Amino acid sequence: MRERLREMLIKEFRQIFRDPRMKTVIFVAPVMQMLLFGYAVSTDVWDVPMAIYAPDRSAASRELVARFTSSGHFRLVEDARDAARLAELIDSGEALAALHFSPTFQADLDAGRTARLQLIVDGSDSNTAGIALGYASRITGDYSQQRLRQRLLRRTGTEPPTTLVELQTRAWFNQNLESRNFYVPGVIAMIVSLVTLMLTGMAIVREKEIGTIEQLLVSPIRPIEFILGKTIPFVLISFVDVLLVVAVGVFWFRVPIRGNLLLLFLATALYLLTTLSAGLLISTISRTQQQAMMSTFLFYFPAVLLSGMVFPIANMPLVVQWLTLANPLRYFLVIIRGIFLKGVGAPVLWPQMLALAVLGGLMIWLASRRFRKTVV
Repeated sequence: MRERLREMLIKEFRQIFRDPRMKTVIFVAPVMQMLLFGYAVSTDVWDVPMAIYAPDRSAASRELVARFTSSGHFRLVEDARDAARLAELIDSGEALAALHFSPTFQADLDAGRTARLQLIVDGSDSNTAGIALGYASRITGDYSQQRLRQRLLRRTGTEPPTTLVELQTRAWFNQNLESRNFYVPGVIAMIVSLVTLMLTGMAIVREKEIGTIEQLLVSPIRPIEFILGKTIPFVLISFVDVLLVVAVGVFWFRVPIRGNLLLLFLATALYLLTTLSAGLLISTISRTQQQAMMSTFLFYFPAVLLSGMVFPIANMPLVVQWLTLANPLRYFLVIIRGIFLKGVGAPVLWPQMLALAVLGGLMIWLASRRFRKTVV
């Protein structure tokens, strides 16, 4: 068995590195994807184009607008001539937010009355709109508190308390609440998943298309030896890809890694067992590389959507939550974020690692069972 497996491994490595384009796919593409997705995947919102309409042209409205623009979250694109112009700017997409001041904004503030201010946001982009509303509420709330303190100071001559209840907040593991620190570890898992699925998804299909599968079928090699011979080279290559994308995440995007690297590599090995086995299973049921490619993406996109990477699993319907239990990416995301951001160890992460081991063993068993020494 050892000799047959060794020869199978030598053959696979030669076949992989014979094509210069394959080297680019394996080693360059993951780094480029990491750089691209690392910048693109972020929920922080900056420079939201905003228009205003302030009929009274008062100092108070100008001060509030200055607070919006100086925050960095909003960018003034136009001081509209009338309210109808605000609708035009929102409809055309030139502005994603619009501030509509009441005609008596300054007068109401001076008289101690509630001043009216309307914020209109483009709800077609619900994520940006919701975050922009949160920023706007905080800015106007701070401005309102300042005006109230100034009014009480003029009336009483003493500085009033800023608030009756003081809430002191502290964010653990991600002090500045940067979304990139949350998403970049997930991007690492996504890239590793895609690369390993694509490489192994076409492994057996490639043998069929170039006509070498018949030689393997008449050889004394057993199915498990064939599966191991196809899997081990990609395991080693995948570890190199993991090191590359982790290095980009840590040194380029400055995402902290607080946990044990050896534990990360152990968890990665368990996860690679599931993705590589899934790719081989796809390869055994596909007749052409095009079919394997399509099957890979049919497996990959639901896995990403049901992993908690984009949408919280707790917000999904109960039936879908049960389906996510069969998704290895769900468990690996918990592990990689726990190691990167929290620095937790095996006593905390062992349930996820056990789930990966079980799923990986099941996948490789199915792949070896599916492979038969007959031409399918």
